[in-house]
Amino acid sequence: MAVIHRTTMSPGKLELLAAWMPSKPWYRGGDPPLLAKAGGFRLDDPEGEVGIEFMVVTDTSGDSPVTYQVPLTYRGAPLEQAEDGLIGTSEHGVLGRRWIYDGAHDPVLVAQLLALLAGRTAAQDQNASGVPDPTVEVLTGGPGVPRGLTGPGAVTDTADASLVTVGPLTQEDPVPTLALNRVLRPGRAPAGDGAAGRVLAGWSAPDGARQHGQFAHLAASGR
Repeated sequence: MAVIHRTTMSPGKLELLAAWMPSKPWYRGGDPPLLAKAGGFRLDDPEGEVGIEFMVVTDTSGDSPVTYQVPLTYRGAPLEQAEDGLIGTSEHGVLGRRWIYDGAHDPVLVAQLLALLAGRTAAQDQNASGVPDPTVEVLTGGPGVPRGLTGPGAVTDTADASLVTVGPLTQEDPVPTLALNRVLRPGRAPAGDGAAGRVLAGWSAPDGARQHGQFAHLAASGR
């Protein structure tokens, strides 16, 4: 179970994200961004070593507000061969120095997101320890999410998402793609796209209205 500490981080998460996000192809605001936290949820690392957060931020630096998902992991030491995913380091008031990664590049986050899609774990409240988040919705389709997938493989950022290849069970299987929506939009998931599973969750719009939409889905190669 992840333990949420009521303490400080220096620099803070929004400060780190404001310096990092403008370099990404899915970012569509000004530089620097004007970020506000808008929601999210957490997953537990079974080993209790890595913090996993699916953070939602809204940026008001552009012509109109845009809401983004930023999956984050928090580690007590650098993650080998993940330099491309490093967002920055921060001094945590309880845990000391933390290395903060874009979770699309972190195998622990990818494994737990696949477990969530397969129904083997549950989403947790973003701000409370040991409290499930029942507003996070998992939908499955077709044969469902198979066991034995691993990742991340290649990570490709597009104008709307990060596409993460996850290892097939055998070389004959198509290579599945785990898509993490970066630009969040309210509404139900599209039908007929062949997704084996998808995650929907909520966030707050700038006017305080509650929104709900797709955060991630798993599809076969080419979908």
